[in-house]
Amino acid sequence: MRLLTYNIAYGTGSPDAAHQRLWTIHRYLKTPRSHLDRIIKFIDESKADIVGLVEVDTGSARTNYLNQVETIANHLKHFHLSGTKYGAKNLLGNKVPILNRQGNAVLTREKLPPGNFHYFPRGFKKLIIEVDIKGIRFFLVHLALQKSVRKKQLKHLIKLVKSDGPVIIAGDFNTFSGPEEIIELEEELDLINPNAENLSTYPSWEPRKQLDFILCSREIKILDFTVPDVRYSDHLPLILDFEL
Repeated sequence: MRLLTYNIAYGTGSPDAAHQRLWTIHRYLKTPRSHLDRIIKFIDESKADIVGLVEVDTGSARTNYLNQVETIANHLKHFHLSGTKYGAKNLLGNKVPILNRQGNAVLTREKLPPGNFHYFPRGFKKLIIEVDIKGIRFFLVHLALQKSVRKKQLKHLIKLVKSDGPVIIAGDFNTFSGPEEIIELEEELDLINPNAENLSTYPSWEPRKQLDFILCSREIKILDFTVPDVRYSDHLPLILDFEL
């Protein structure tokens, strides 16, 4: 099977250098469809069986009310599961326009069973998507920017995930202090990071940080792992080929 995980930055594209971020900040308020089309083409050509997308717009004014999850899934002919990031409806993120349509999504070639939406007790971004894929418990996450909050989120994730059976945890961990931040998670859950060379994933135009991960149980046989040089977002995607 092939798993692709990608923080697509709501289809807002990517500057060519850090200094261009300020001059292109308007893309977060209004973004052209062309960025999403390039992302769709890349995902389609990857032939992924499972796609974990972080930072997808589910239909705000920014995308002219286009639901990116449905658009990508329809093109790929995949089934999909998505949710917004902020937990309870009374929280700030669910009240602010554009923010209230920001989410994460799981897409699969075969029909998905009903998934579970969990929420971190701390942090602004709270969503954890869990879905069973052929006997594998798959979790998609997007951790906090603040290190102290990430630490609490990782402890919560350990308690949530801990069980028998194969597990894959993927997404944007925002480990700005380095992959050492997730050592406890790996040890407690006995997970392997297939990114053996510690390839960086952020920023896409000059990768210096390993923020994005796919972590696997030992029952999962790793066949191949790549970080494609695809600059359609400020993050690089990850692709894992595996079998049980």
